[in-house]
Amino acid sequence: MTIKGFRAAAVAANLRYKDRFDLGLIVADSPAAWAGVFTQSVCQAAPVAWSRERAAQGRGRAILANAGQANAQTGKEGDLNCRLSAKFIGGAVNCPQEEVMLASTGVIGQQINMTALADAVPKLTASLRPDGLDDFARAIMTTDTFAKTAAEDFACDGRQIGIWGCAKGSGMIAPNMATMLGFVLTDASVAPELLREILREGADLSFNRVTVDGDTSTNDCLLIMA
Repeated sequence: MTIKGFRAAAVAANLRYKDRFDLGLIVADSPAAWAGVFTQSVCQAAPVAWSRERAAQGRGRAILANAGQANAQTGKEGDLNCRLSAKFIGGAVNCPQEEVMLASTGVIGQQINMTALADAVPKLTASLRPDGLDDFARAIMTTDTFAKTAAEDFACDGRQIGIWGCAKGSGMIAPNMATMLGFVLTDASVAPELLREILREGADLSFNRVTVDGDTSTNDCLLIMA
């Protein structure tokens, strides 16, 4: 599946796992409307705080996600690593770091392996392609046994619209938004304010009704770009 205006890629950065995708990137060809909903846990990971501020801007260019290290309960160093991660990606795709949202999943209390991440960025950005979305979906897996994706094409006002989404999660899932990591892309033209409304309503009708073990995660987020 491809979504017009977006490219994606994934690499094995060896952040924690060996020889498997664990770092994924989605980039919009031009600034896109975006929105996010996030965990309601009082203990929130550094990338959640970073992306909540970025989502409030209404538009941006990229989403970077990693698996293996959650960057949660990591203090000021974790906050700094968020800024550095966004700076690395912004420099590589020619956009301000404020136009990069971040998502992490994995072990709580571990700092991101920034040396490995920085070393992986050139290969990651060089691998960006329109049909890279499935690789991105694999890069966010931790204890998941398979990649979870969905896609649909439909007609609207005389044009074809594409929508694609992926999610990860098999534990620490409770109905207290967002219950997991989720990412949605569409080539529909949607204003940021409407996109926020649609995302909140969609989350309330889906992820916020799901529970597996009653545990709310520190890193939950659902991000959309249009």
